[in-house]
Amino acid sequence: MAFTKKTVRDIDVKGKKVLMRVDFNVPLKDGVVTDDTRVRAAIPTIQYLKEQGAGIILMSHLGRPKGDGPEPELSLKPAADKLAELTGFDVKFVADTYGDEAAAACAAVKPGDIIVLENVRFLKAEKKNDPEVAKKLASYADIFVLDAFGTAHRAQGSVVGPAAYLPAVAGFLLEKEVDTLTSIFADPERPFVAIVGGSKVSSKIGVLDHLIDSADTLIIGGGMAYTFFLAKGYKTVGTSLKELDWVEPAAKMLEKAEAKGCKILLPIDNVVADHFGEDATGEIVASDAIPEDRMGMDIGPKTIELYCDAVKAAKTVFWNGPMGVFEMDQFAKGTEAVARAIADSECTSIIGGGDSVAAINKFNLADKMSWISTGGGASMELVEGKALPGVEALLDA
Repeated sequence: MAFTKKTVRDIDVKGKKVLMRVDFNVPLKDGVVTDDTRVRAAIPTIQYLKEQGAGIILMSHLGRPKGDGPEPELSLKPAADKLAELTGFDVKFVADTYGDEAAAACAAVKPGDIIVLENVRFLKAEKKNDPEVAKKLASYADIFVLDAFGTAHRAQGSVVGPAAYLPAVAGFLLEKEVDTLTSIFADPERPFVAIVGGSKVSSKIGVLDHLIDSADTLIIGGGMAYTFFLAKGYKTVGTSLKELDWVEPAAKMLEKAEAKGCKILLPIDNVVADHFGEDATGEIVASDAIPEDRMGMDIGPKTIELYCDAVKAAKTVFWNGPMGVFEMDQFAKGTEAVARAIADSECTSIIGGGDSVAAINKFNLADKMSWISTGGGASMELVEGKALPGVEALLDA
């Protein structure tokens, strides 16, 4: 399924001003970017536009500001500084987004210039896709480029708005993300193993359902496994995370998988603890023998072996969501083992954003993966087969 929208390659940008929505929603500590993955991901498109003689106006959100004015700790200045550091380009930061200062800075942009506007979400109306916001942003430029895959699933002012007033095309990152994530489901090299973890069945139900249609094996880990245990008829999961309303839908999925010939692997043993904490003592128990006063924190050693064997046999692996509470070192073994098995395998590996990316970075395995998505929510919606509003708004190829 090839990308069906126009990209920056399909449009003449020479001498034009380009308004580009990037995803510079990066983690900051003491005003410094601690993980520059998203800034790096935007560079190929920025570099191309600069080489083609466009003036570049970058905008992004960062964090979750209240929306009633500037919040210095959520300023995009550190991201602008990081972009300058990584590229060696002269990058000018403008401490304004919708006012006179921003308008004047955009008016002064010449071919080859790069400016970064302040956080688009310092104004509440941006998230509501207010046409006034879209009009204002569109007035700064001749062309709109969307390269923020991480927010492409949000119908917001800076994501879809300018496309109503300007010719709108995709950047290279957006194109690659959509291409990679749609092709893996359209025609994966088999065996195709999907691994889904995380805490809740409810938040991943569409993803799980879609994966049953296309994967040969579906591995389930993390907090959601306990709801599946109840669906299998285990009497108790102790104090583990569980969603009682989702036991029946989980049971239906197990039935659907059986009918479709998709093998579902659930943990056979678990690391449990008496409370949720770094200082908790873990013990290993079988999945159908979790004590009433214990909660599941990670998959156990037998499960690790089972899951890693499935990964070793795979030609394509899609992974989204940790196997346990990987933020706590003693409950990170399952997540780390699965990550290493994927890294050591010859398979095509697609990491679907979110916590899986954090886990891969924690274990320094990023360079061993075929593709790491920059967007958790957006990649999940694509995997569910949903259309992304940001992509829909672009010109058709």
